[in-house]
This record gives sequence, C-alpha cells and structure tokens, in this order.
Amino acid sequence: MSSINEIILISGMVVVTFSIRYILLAFSDRFYLPETFEKKLRFVPPAVLTAIIVPAVLMPGGSWDISLQNAYLPSAVGAIIAGFIFPKKVLAASISTGLIVFVIVRFFL
Repeated sequence: MSSINEIILISGMVVVTFSIRYILLAFSDRFYLPETFEKKLRFVPPAVLTAIIVPAVLMPGGSWDISLQNAYLPSAVGAIIAGFIFPKKVLAASISTGLIVFVIVRFFL
C-alpha cells in the first residue's frame, strides 16, 4: 500500500470517528434518558470489566487453569480481598496487593 493510500485511509477513519462522536455530543442536551435506565447504566462498567478480567484470570493460555501455578488467579483473589478490606476510595491498595501477590507467585514460587 502506498503512503498516499495510507493517508487517505487514516483521514477517512478520522472523519468517520469524529462525525459519529460529534453527532452524539451535539444532540445530547436535547433528549434525556429515563431515570430507571440511567440507574441501570451504572452497572455497565463493572459488567464490562468482569467480562474482560474473568477470562484472562481463569483462562490465561486459552484453556482453563485453576491452580496455584496460574499466577493470575491468586493475584486476583488478593486484589479482591484487598478491595473488601480497604475503603472503596483506596484503589491503589487493591492494585498493589494484586501486583505484589502476582510477583511473589510468579517469581518466587
């Protein structure tokens, strides 16, 4: 592919992406979602994160691995426990606990 084709392709993607987002933002103040729908939308980020993280933790190589040799599993459990122990505002405690457990399991066991 020549460089002029790449520039045209990237420019087209920029125009399409900008247009879609601009249209949604331009008309966002003209309509409102029902309150019950907005309450349900609060569950979307945890559901998406769960859908991404659970397969990565339980199937790191593409197949089920529920053992202590899977360093992702104990680190996820450690991060979950830290999330329950520390206040919700201390996200760094949960992340650092998960990383510390991951390093210990991966490199020292």
